[in-house]
Amino acid sequence: MSDYAITIRTFEKKGVLDGITSLIASKGVNISYTHLFINGENTGTINLELENVSDIDGLIEELNTIDAVKNIEIHDSINTIYGKRIVIFGGGAQVSQVALGAITEADRHNIRGERISVDTTPLVGEDNISDAVSALTRIPRVSALVLAGSLMGGEITETVAKIKKEQDIVVISLNMPGSVTEVADLIVTDPIQAGVMAVMAIANTAVFDIKKLKGNNKF
Repeated sequence: MSDYAITIRTFEKKGVLDGITSLIASKGVNISYTHLFINGENTGTINLELENVSDIDGLIEELNTIDAVKNIEIHDSINTIYGKRIVIFGGGAQVSQVALGAITEADRHNIRGERISVDTTPLVGEDNISDAVSALTRIPRVSALVLAGSLMGGEITETVAKIKKEQDIVVISLNMPGSVTEVADLIVTDPIQAGVMAVMAIANTAVFDIKKLKGNNKF
């Protein structure tokens, strides 16, 4: 049994996704990730991550018999290509400095074989940041969250505590007023250093283990 990632381009019409996923499920294959979007000219693209595939050639051959399927490509999984993901939310100036540290440190580890990507979204407002944090449970590969702002608490704190219960994610916060620091794994004063430590916390090639720290340590 092997894992594969495939991209299926289709003619866009009702029931296409259902037909494809039903065929895949009938072969005992598990779909671990799917992403569908509509292109121009009435065509669609479906990206699928498949687990427990015993005969990929046979599966592709059967999928090609579906009328709506135009072509199929086999490629490396998103995890293999992009690896672990660090997400940074907060004010623009702080976000940019955290990203500077994270990207610089990620480059050092990626040269040695890691795959770590960095996503940034400057946001202001309790509701906006809380919604963005909540959405992390709906996107793949998120290994660390850095909260980079001047004041965070309330709904943001509640949402951070909730997602930490739902998935294995490292949360680093800048040292700022607000209750979010009470639920973060690590509190860092310098934004560049916060980005560096986020990478070190998730990199297999780093010796830093955030789980060995006791309580909400401040740096």
